[in-house]
Amino acid sequence: MKYLLVVCCWLLSLGAGAQSSPRQLYPGLFEPVQTGRVFEDSKTFVDARPKAQPAAIVRTYEQQKNQPGFNLRQFVLAHFELPAQVAGTYRANVSGGIRRHLDTLWTVLQRQPQDSVGPYASLIQLPKPYIVPGGRFREIYYWDSYFTMLGLRESGRTPLMRSMVDNFASLIGRYGFVPNGNRTYYLTRSQPPFFALMVQLLAQAQGDTVLRRYHPQLLQEYAYWMAGADSLAPNQATRRVVRLPGGEVLNRYYDSGDYPREESYAEDVATAAQSAQPKPVFYRHMRAAAASGWDFSTRWFGPAGGLGSIRTTELVPVDLNCLLYTLEQTIARSYRIQGQAAQAKAFDGKAAQRKQALLRYCWNAQANWFTDYDFAAQQPAAIRTLAGVFPLFVQIATPRQARAVAAGLQRDFLKDGGLLTTLNSSGEQWDAPNGWAPLQYVAIEGLGHYRQRELARTIATRWVALNVNVFRQTGKLLEKYNVVNTHLEAGGGEYPTQDGFGWTNGVLLTLMNQYKLEEQMGK
Repeated sequence: MKYLLVVCCWLLSLGAGAQSSPRQLYPGLFEPVQTGRVFEDSKTFVDARPKAQPAAIVRTYEQQKNQPGFNLRQFVLAHFELPAQVAGTYRANVSGGIRRHLDTLWTVLQRQPQDSVGPYASLIQLPKPYIVPGGRFREIYYWDSYFTMLGLRESGRTPLMRSMVDNFASLIGRYGFVPNGNRTYYLTRSQPPFFALMVQLLAQAQGDTVLRRYHPQLLQEYAYWMAGADSLAPNQATRRVVRLPGGEVLNRYYDSGDYPREESYAEDVATAAQSAQPKPVFYRHMRAAAASGWDFSTRWFGPAGGLGSIRTTELVPVDLNCLLYTLEQTIARSYRIQGQAAQAKAFDGKAAQRKQALLRYCWNAQANWFTDYDFAAQQPAAIRTLAGVFPLFVQIATPRQARAVAAGLQRDFLKDGGLLTTLNSSGEQWDAPNGWAPLQYVAIEGLGHYRQRELARTIATRWVALNVNVFRQTGKLLEKYNVVNTHLEAGGGEYPTQDGFGWTNGVLLTLMNQYKLEEQMGK
């Protein structure tokens, strides 16, 4: 009955127009709230829940805004319920040890289907329980969740893993893709496609029936990423697909919107004013970078440098295409399990073609590194980033290429606290000196596939030590870390470093178990 009630509430909210985003619901009010910096964090207002129908709130605003003594902040506080920080009041017991802290956090970060029920809220209802990252990130996030699920696996929480995969399957069924997060303002883009890897992870626990169960959603997600590919001529791009000079098709990050991100509206408007690009072009590049998960990094910048030069949709990202290679392989395996040999062979062929295209266009022989492909300039991108480890993670690199990447990691990227994201210090959060849990894990796993075990262990040991030491000092596990000066906090980006934190917890627990690091790091 409880589940039926949740579903009914969700259906009623859909009928009430809940799929409209805050910008659409509050015309004339949304813009002054965001550009006027009523809240320090632009995400606060778009996550707030209205206390009345949006149209009525807008009418009241229009009636009152020009009256003497009108205060916009007071108006918003009177008509909206503001969101709370996830785990904002939770305080860790450092003396209890990091394992106890990690186990407790799964409960602190878990959300139920009925949480935040209400018409016109930006939160999109999910049918089952899920884990949120923490801090300002009060909703499920797509690629975060794979790394969170690694920790759930280590904790023996298979039912919660299943619930999260079911939630993503539900989103794919409703929208044809997994949105960046379950918010209406995220419905214009996806994120790095980890759904196939989530299905594989669950299949390890529950068997191959898992692949059959989610086969329709795997196909739907693939159709989303490949939409428009068949009509492309060489050197053309549309939506998320690019046809390269040799006729091969690879993918790029893309967002269907060409206006400021609602959750970062003031920031986008301010940066657009400093950019030489036409505003719709600039906004599309910004949104595409948000879709990549790397928001923001010199990885996406043009020769002029700075955020105003961003050109995300002109690049064919190596990590995205490695993940789509895995999706094609997973679909082939699912067909094979179901006895559909012809369809399995077709997707094996698609995966083989993507592998050859990746090796042709993304292996930068001059840099001895896998880089993004600059579609506009028709050459490998110059900048080396930690995305270059993904071909090792999905095992398409040759042994020689893997050795070259390992040497580059050890020489240039490895620091006292783990691996740098890029070699550039720009003030953006996906650049030096910051390190991020998902990229540490991908690198460590990739190196393991090519028997670079000593380097993998070194990275894991340094990363775990950094996480544990910060926890002992602060009682927190953080979204990102400074891997160069391990005594300083990570910085950069549009918001302060967040604590919680889903993917950090999942990767930390996995590495502690895999490398038996608990005795070295202390309990």
